Amino acid sequence: MAAAPAAPQQPVYAAPPPMQPAYGAPYMPRPRVERNLQTLGILWCVYAAYRVIAGLIGMFFLRAFTMHSFSAPGWPFNHGFGESSPNWMVALMPLILLYTLLAVGLALVTGYSLLNRTPWGRTLAIIAAILALLKFPFGTALGIYTLWVLAPGPSGMEYDAIADRS
Repeated sequence: MAAAPAAPQQPVYAAPPPMQPAYGAPYMPRPRVERNLQTLGILWCVYAAYRVIAGLIGMFFLRAFTMHSFSAPGWPFNHGFGESSPNWMVALMPLILLYTLLAVGLALVTGYSLLNRTPWGRTLAIIAAILALLKFPFGTALGIYTLWVLAPGPSGMEYDAIADRS
């Protein structure tokens, strides 16, 4: 007995084939960390320069107020300072210098680590951002921006992927 010829089977598709866009690939925005990492690194380096300038201005005015450096008789801030200034005010100068150097060093290392996509850069940037929140207004703005970019969990995975590629 001869087998009946089988009816030709139509190919079965699980889903219709994807349609090709008429004008090229659809727009896919870059992830948040990748978009903002370069800007963040540059801003941390600029913030370091700002901290140098602010520290130098602070030391200048402390010296002027405590050591009578302007020495003009009509200088409005001479009252209560000068020769009779307490010694603890003069001792603040090295502390201000040390604080300035530490803050500048932290900001520069943070900027460098973000620009070079080091594996430890994200952790350092989050720590530096939390400390910078106290330095109103520029440190607060930079700290909020850094935390917005780097603190969420998906940002950590994205940063790790970027750091592994580099």
